[in-house]
Amino acid sequence: MKKCGAVKEVVQAVKYIRKKILAMLAMTAILCSFAGFAAYGNEEDPSAFTKEEIQLINEKRTWKVGYVCDRKPISFQGEDGELAGTTRYLLDRIAETGGLQFDYVPLPAGEITYDYLLKNGFDLVTSVEYNKENQNARGILMSDPYLSSRKVIVAREGLKFKSDGHFTVAISTGSQTIRKVISAQFPNFKLVDYPDMESCLDAVNRGDADLIIQNQYVVEYWLYKPIYHDLIVIPMLEMEDQLCCSAVVPLEETAGPAEQWQEKETLISIINKSIRQIPDGEVAGDIIASTAENMYEFTLGDFLYQYRYMMIVLAVALVLMGILVFVAIRSRIRSINARADAKAKGEFLSTMSHEIRTPLNGLISLNYLMSQNVDDREKITNYLRQSSTVSQYLLSLVNNVLDMSKFQEGEVELEQKPVDIGLLLATVESVEKAGMEAKHIDFRTDTELSCPVIMGDAVRIQQVVINLLDNARKYVEQGGSVQLKVRQSRQDSGRIRTEIQVSDNGCGISEEFQKKIFSPFTQERNTVSKGNQGTGLGLAICALLAERMDGSMSVKSKPGKGSCFTFVFSSEPVSDQTKENSLSESAGASRSPEKSARVLIAEDNELNGQILKELLEGEGYQVSLVENGREALETFQASAPGEYGVILMDLMMPEMNGFDAARAIRALNRDDASSVRIFASTANTLPEDREKAFASGMNDFIAKPIDMRELISKLR
Repeated sequence: MKKCGAVKEVVQAVKYIRKKILAMLAMTAILCSFAGFAAYGNEEDPSAFTKEEIQLINEKRTWKVGYVCDRKPISFQGEDGELAGTTRYLLDRIAETGGLQFDYVPLPAGEITYDYLLKNGFDLVTSVEYNKENQNARGILMSDPYLSSRKVIVAREGLKFKSDGHFTVAISTGSQTIRKVISAQFPNFKLVDYPDMESCLDAVNRGDADLIIQNQYVVEYWLYKPIYHDLIVIPMLEMEDQLCCSAVVPLEETAGPAEQWQEKETLISIINKSIRQIPDGEVAGDIIASTAENMYEFTLGDFLYQYRYMMIVLAVALVLMGILVFVAIRSRIRSINARADAKAKGEFLSTMSHEIRTPLNGLISLNYLMSQNVDDREKITNYLRQSSTVSQYLLSLVNNVLDMSKFQEGEVELEQKPVDIGLLLATVESVEKAGMEAKHIDFRTDTELSCPVIMGDAVRIQQVVINLLDNARKYVEQGGSVQLKVRQSRQDSGRIRTEIQVSDNGCGISEEFQKKIFSPFTQERNTVSKGNQGTGLGLAICALLAERMDGSMSVKSKPGKGSCFTFVFSSEPVSDQTKENSLSESAGASRSPEKSARVLIAEDNELNGQILKELLEGEGYQVSLVENGREALETFQASAPGEYGVILMDLMMPEMNGFDAARAIRALNRDDASSVRIFASTANTLPEDREKAFASGMNDFIAKPIDMRELISKLR
């Protein structure tokens, strides 16, 4: 905290008064000198300089003066790097009176030894305690005191000082003279060194030391600091604190040192006479001015400490206010989000209602037409074909909704298995070929693979490619063209970058819609797309899958010109060892049961079970049907070893579920209990359901509604 205006005015007033006093004292001195001369004639003035002293003054030599830096406000290093404080005021006055020139040099922190001072050529040292110990020290000449005060004790409140007590006293390192004085006067005291004055006060403040003994001016300066407000000052009338200058001279009394002794004695004599010529009132004025001008300045830390309780209350109030504001904002956001969610749910339900009702209406209508034309084989065949198409669309619709739900819940986990990209693309081409030919579309593929086998999720990669091709076929007119282009490159990290492009010459996409084409439930309506069904989830799922594959999905399109979708993903190449393991697994998987082995179906839904039984029997398999897991276990136990090769196990069944039934079968004491293949057949397709099925001992997982081509493939 900077000095207030009132303090500055006091300092200026003191300086003004000091100048007036000096003028009056100077006039008084002149008058007295004349009076003395008239009264005593040629009697010698004791303050007059001798011939030797005048000669030393006239040499205009600059004397190197060392000073301590941590004795505010008596002696310290100012902002300009020069000596400041009461000592500077008085030494400048002594130099002016004695005609001397001083070069003030700071002394290092810690104990200052005689050898250090002599080696570094110091002529004088300031702020030296004027006491018997220093007066009796060899190699030191001491001046008369230029500043007198008293020693005081600083301690925590409640300390009862006793001179014969046992106290721990904090001593600033370097104050070895005071150490000797205290040890001599108080032999029971334990002295502990600290780096500086502030460290000594901190030690007393926190209880590491009982007290410190120090100059009253120094103590008063530091006690302005708020953190020390709980410390008290105890006067010590028996210990006077006088400061003087000391000269350093060699110890050996040879010709050289003798001359140095004489020179330093003359210097000390000049200083003493100068001190005597400075009136006591002027010294007092210097002390007041220096103390006022060098008052302790508050720091931000002092401010926070002094007003800590107020700051705590303010902080608590701000926190409470912040909490109230946060609660209000959060409540507002929840209200806005609730309305937005309600709107989104409404739009979603409206879209889903339309998209689901449309194919269901088609199925109901087809069933009615089939019942009306039972005898017309050609019509029945056509109706069944249409019914299959509508059913497949309805299934894809449900799958897309479930996929999007899994993505939003973070439940989609991609497999990392060897994928033959060439084989995958051949499969995709065969799947899409019939649909492309039906619209007379020119469907071409352009493939260049530098690493045909990579690590990835074949099902998900195929899902993205088929979705892009289906969209292209859907929005291309009769006789249009669709191209599938695949390229690979190796990245600096060693991973394989695969880029799959699906381009067409269809209706194209507006620039505005391209910005939101990968958002859920969006679909552009135009003359070409009119009548094409969909929830608008397919491309959104493709984009999410691409992101999960460390890749991206993008589109370039112009209305009326066509579109180009680019699917890029990054993957690890497959090592030779992984390829061998994959081939071994494929070989093991190919060893499936023969048709001669019976299939046991555990299904609690009678209609589903009966349909599946008839479908498998139509493929030439012998089938047994039970209604729950307990019956499946009992039927397998009662069968001959090897009679059943496959068990299709529903998971959610009464009496005993599929997980428990599978574990019980695996635990049976018979040879085929471990070799019979158990397939989970369920509508529960979450990753945790798969993991639980495999953990219970099942070999594979078939999702409902069952794709018969997939099931037959697994059985074979």
